[in-house]
Amino acid sequence: MRAALGALLVLALPSPAAAQSARWAPPARPFLAYLTSWTEVATTVPAQTRLARLPGYITHVALGFAKPDLVDKGDLDLSGTGLLFPFSGAVLKQAIVLLRQRNPATKVLVSVGGWNHFGWDNRNIAALALLVKDIGADGVDLDYETPDAGCIHTPRGTIACADDARSIAVLRDLRSVLPRPYAVTVAGWSVGAYGDGPYFAAEPRNGPFVGMMLALLRSPEAAGIDLVSVMAYDAGPTFRPDQAFRAYRALWKGPLALGFQVLPPENGGPRTSLEGIARLLAGLGDDPKAGAMLYAIGLTPPGPPGPDNPGYASFALAICASLNLADCAAPMP
Repeated sequence: MRAALGALLVLALPSPAAAQSARWAPPARPFLAYLTSWTEVATTVPAQTRLARLPGYITHVALGFAKPDLVDKGDLDLSGTGLLFPFSGAVLKQAIVLLRQRNPATKVLVSVGGWNHFGWDNRNIAALALLVKDIGADGVDLDYETPDAGCIHTPRGTIACADDARSIAVLRDLRSVLPRPYAVTVAGWSVGAYGDGPYFAAEPRNGPFVGMMLALLRSPEAAGIDLVSVMAYDAGPTFRPDQAFRAYRALWKGPLALGFQVLPPENGGPRTSLEGIARLLAGLGDDPKAGAMLYAIGLTPPGPPGPDNPGYASFALAICASLNLADCAAPMP
């Protein structure tokens, strides 16, 4: 396993001669990694948390997941937020401080939403903003998910979704209470950019989530987004992550991250290998704003680890090397 990862690093990183001849260093490509709060280290010592010990090649870490209808009780009480850290809010806040001391450029985001957190009609954006500010985070990751986005093909050949107006309103509300320099990133559904234009017939082309990101990314409110990540998994055997990335790129010209998940797909599709990660990210070409997303630090796949069943640390190393980020050998806690 170690030899395979070492070989991946050698293949992905530029030669010393190429690096020396470069006249300028391109900006780091985005690498957003989710950190599952319920799998964190149970500790009272901030320095022992995974969060505090993350490597610097992760550009954004999203803490999952706060509820849209959260209650912020103040005094760093996380009990009404949806976050499930096995330590106090005070420990969380200090862990963020320690992470910043080591890696000042890493942005810490509170991820709001996710599957089973559907309380968007009762969203408490003011409480979310207070949480972000109380723990010293840099912004919010908007993971807008619903049981049924209600997307249909109209007689004119376009996509319309029952959730369109609400998803745009959520983004508008977020920016009203967290203006820049606070960051807002958005997680896009796997098939959310399909169903229209060149991707009208992209597979899978049926279901209530096809095209659910079209209206949001075409809205004026999209100017408030800093990064979009594509949840390019759990979409069935006909789904192609590279095609999903291109569909999103046709809509969104800013930083765009192709998503990978640690756990095997729930639909029985193929498992992503380390070689698959390298191949998919190499296919992004010379797009300077193309990067990757990982779901998630803390999750452990079933079965023995290996190149075809990698854990989150192996995923992270493969992504770092494939994106030619700095200090890929830094340990992942």
